[in-house]
Amino acid sequence: MLLKNKVIFLTGGTEGIGLECAKVYSAAGARLSIITNNEASIELAKAKLPKSEILFINADVSVAADMQQAITETVDHFGSLDVIHNNAGISNPSKAIHETTAEEWDKVFDINVKGIFNTTRFGIDELRKTKGNILNTSSLVGEIGQEIHAAYSATKGAVNALTKSMALDYAPYGIRVNAVAPAGVWTPMLRSWSQQQPDPLTIENYLDGIHALGYCPEGDVVADACLFLVSEQARFITGCILPVSGGAELGYRSVINPLNQLNQS
Repeated sequence: MLLKNKVIFLTGGTEGIGLECAKVYSAAGARLSIITNNEASIELAKAKLPKSEILFINADVSVAADMQQAITETVDHFGSLDVIHNNAGISNPSKAIHETTAEEWDKVFDINVKGIFNTTRFGIDELRKTKGNILNTSSLVGEIGQEIHAAYSATKGAVNALTKSMALDYAPYGIRVNAVAPAGVWTPMLRSWSQQQPDPLTIENYLDGIHALGYCPEGDVVADACLFLVSEQARFITGCILPVSGGAELGYRSVINPLNQLNQS
């Protein structure tokens, strides 16, 4: 029970990586406040999660008033706040920068980056009381870039820099700030992105191939890493951008790996 009685404010927690995090956090004893602006996804998540110790709030991370109210409602309901996990995010648009509209640019930054700004400024006083921590869901593309995904990559680069700066700012209060950086993970968002690519039929093989471990995983592998980072087992880790990437960042690989052939024979 690594998170027994800890109160976690989890944005984007009704599907994808967020839902997998909700499962492992709950199993570890946490009490959850799950934030989403997708009302329909709440009912789907309820069917997959425990019936108690979870508060669902319909709110938009990009709207300051929504986050202020959500933090207040969480603390009123549970009495405290130990962790903010900024997981909510969008991947659109899948375009080069010259094809991206101002509206698309603003929306992806409002959710992926401004969302962290909003939850932090309204939640930081509560985290000071508990010496809690903040976890941001980033992406490997924030370090290495990605073809025809400029705006999204820029937001994740911002999340990485923000994570490190926040870690320095809040260390004097005993508050840790970290991020996880997956490569490919099979989520509804990734499947939507896949259909926007020039050749969607090749995407599954492509995503398997970019990971040194040979496959594109489900969200549970990221959730397990998140559980570690928000728990006391990571009590001396802050400012870390943890790759959960199956080695995707390690460098070029040959198209035909003889060890893979050996394993398959």
